[in-house]
Amino acid sequence: MSRRKLTEEEIELWRKVTDTTARMHPKSKAAELPKPKPRPHKAPKPRLQDFSVGQSAPHTQIGHNLRPGLSEQLHNAPLRMDKKTNTRMKRGKLAPEDRIDLHGMTLDRAHPALLRFILRAHAQGARLVLVITGKGKTKEDDGPIPVRRGVLKHNVPQWLSMPPLNAVVLQVTQAHVSHGGTGAYYVYLRRHR
Repeated sequence: MSRRKLTEEEIELWRKVTDTTARMHPKSKAAELPKPKPRPHKAPKPRLQDFSVGQSAPHTQIGHNLRPGLSEQLHNAPLRMDKKTNTRMKRGKLAPEDRIDLHGMTLDRAHPALLRFILRAHAQGARLVLVITGKGKTKEDDGPIPVRRGVLKHNVPQWLSMPPLNAVVLQVTQAHVSHGGTGAYYVYLRRHR
């Protein structure tokens, strides 16, 4: 541990104390006190520019770390199927072999219905199915905290990516406008083995 240097005031105080006391061993030489370390001169802090009323603050780009929207998440998902088939599917050129309509259902009813439907369609050898969720109800007053519209619309892709459905689902994309658009999903299933 290093010792700190004495300040000028402390040295002056010590000299006053030593002048008023008698030395115990007058023959020994008095030790020199260390000189105080000079204080570094700091440059004055720059003042902020004067601000006048009505002046606008400088614009800075502020990033955010919000979770991307559902359509953006599905669009950025890695492609796990044939690119040509995926393009045809997104353009609505492929007809779904089966469909299920979930809108109007609660989460408790929709999840088991989706499980049964996907597993049955896979067992029957279907490759492309359509899951209709609906776009969700518009509320009159969202309040101060924004809530995502469409509970089923946001939960179905998550359910399809979790076991046991992730073993049979190859790709999930938003449906073409002719098949429901943002209120439906194409679910491309793996080959039945």
